Amino acid sequence: MKSPFDIDSRYPLTDDHIARFSRDGFIKLKDVLPAQALRHYGHEITRLTVEMNGQSLPMNERSTYDRAFLQVMNLWQHSHRVREFVLGRRLGRIAAELLQVRGVRLYHDQSLYKEPGGGITPAHADQYYWPLASDRTVTAWIPLQPVPTDMGPLGFFARSQSVEFGRDLGISDESEETIGANMQRHGFELVDGPFDLGEVSFHLGWTFHRAGANLCERPRAVMTVIYMDSDMLLAPAANEVQRNDAAQWCPGVVPGARIDSPLNPVIWSSPGIASIVQGRARAH
Repeated sequence: MKSPFDIDSRYPLTDDHIARFSRDGFIKLKDVLPAQALRHYGHEITRLTVEMNGQSLPMNERSTYDRAFLQVMNLWQHSHRVREFVLGRRLGRIAAELLQVRGVRLYHDQSLYKEPGGGITPAHADQYYWPLASDRTVTAWIPLQPVPTDMGPLGFFARSQSVEFGRDLGISDESEETIGANMQRHGFELVDGPFDLGEVSFHLGWTFHRAGANLCERPRAVMTVIYMDSDMLLAPAANEVQRNDAAQWCPGVVPGARIDSPLNPVIWSSPGIASIVQGRARAH
């Protein structure tokens, strides 16, 4: 069934947007999704996050990772409404055009709810967790309400996507300390401003990022969708979390094969995008 909300039409992405994303490793885009759509889908995403998160410890007894957010993955498998949202073509087309690939598949989705009093999200790069053979991956970070500075908006270390130091660290106190110090030492700017309603960010899998604590009295409700090149191959797992990810999100796929399991549908694809990319390459 077609969504009653504008989640499939083309967003007016420009060559300048694509150039900035390629340079900085991230971009924040205004007015990507209408407020009505965020309310409609956000209600269901929140319901599932509350029901499925499984967190029972009080905040002061949790690990740094668990204080950062409540996290529930692949909500699209549990709700037709969330499936409609996650498979929306507007976000998928933005992801493909930013990555300059022919099309994108779903790696997985996840809700990230930072509770009132929730701690920082330590500095890290997402692709540490992913057994993927190239860097053509991007996460759409979609706030379901405005995110002021004191709610813990996502912040990005601009142009850090080529830095290899810290890629072997998961989210932890160590990653916050060592990656943060390295970013500062090399002068990578942390861009961590607030998000307006309807604003969505996209960041590469190897772009380092972090988020502040939630000092507000309401949760920071965020949905994320992770996209990958539709021709992405599964890489041999580099660590235990990647082995777990391969089994959970890419079932039946063997290293070296294209990731085309039933959990990884193509969200957006265009035969013409290759010629568009070649044209841009010649122009620049």
